[in-house]
Amino acid sequence: MLSNYQRSADKLAANLKAAGIQDSAVLQSISEIPRHLFVDDILQHKSYENTALPIGQGQTISQPYIVARMTEVLRQLGITRNVLEVGTGSGYQTAVLAKLFENVFSIERIKTLQWQAKRRLHQLDLYNVSMKHGDGWLGWQSKAPFDGIIVTAAASVVPEQLLAQLAEGGAMVIPLGVDEQVLTLFTNHQGKITQQALAPVRFVPLVAGPIS
Repeated sequence: MLSNYQRSADKLAANLKAAGIQDSAVLQSISEIPRHLFVDDILQHKSYENTALPIGQGQTISQPYIVARMTEVLRQLGITRNVLEVGTGSGYQTAVLAKLFENVFSIERIKTLQWQAKRRLHQLDLYNVSMKHGDGWLGWQSKAPFDGIIVTAAASVVPEQLLAQLAEGGAMVIPLGVDEQVLTLFTNHQGKITQQALAPVRFVPLVAGPIS
């Protein structure tokens, strides 16, 4: 017998499919991951709604549609292996990535959020994630190059150090802008970076510098 949470997760996946998410593996991961574990108890009744929710420290767990769309974009480009996530946050996007890519590297500037996310991922037996406490603007040079990069906060300008860590054929999905933000795709082909606007979005800002 399905639990209420499982029914809610299945319904969320169905709603995302109706909203335009086409990748069946992404939808499957959404249905398998217990999103209620990634929010505070007081918000668990809203955890399977297609909406962003606060997670403390001025941060949010992203809207499930955006989590699915950013992941789907990388998969549509044939990316399967090494993915860098800038902004671990609650760890929900990290968990989705861990189910779909071979190796996930995730940076979080707020130490307490990183600890909580690591605990949740281990609770779900997801161990193909390497985590770093640091400045997301700088990426993770020692682990580069990356086939894919997902940035889960809005950058005011293009982070050049992240672009420099893209592998040949790699892609970065990132929200850009301050008042008006646009989800933007960057691809690297033979050293040439191309840029494509995907959709208007709303994210918390990508802030420089780590916090203990």
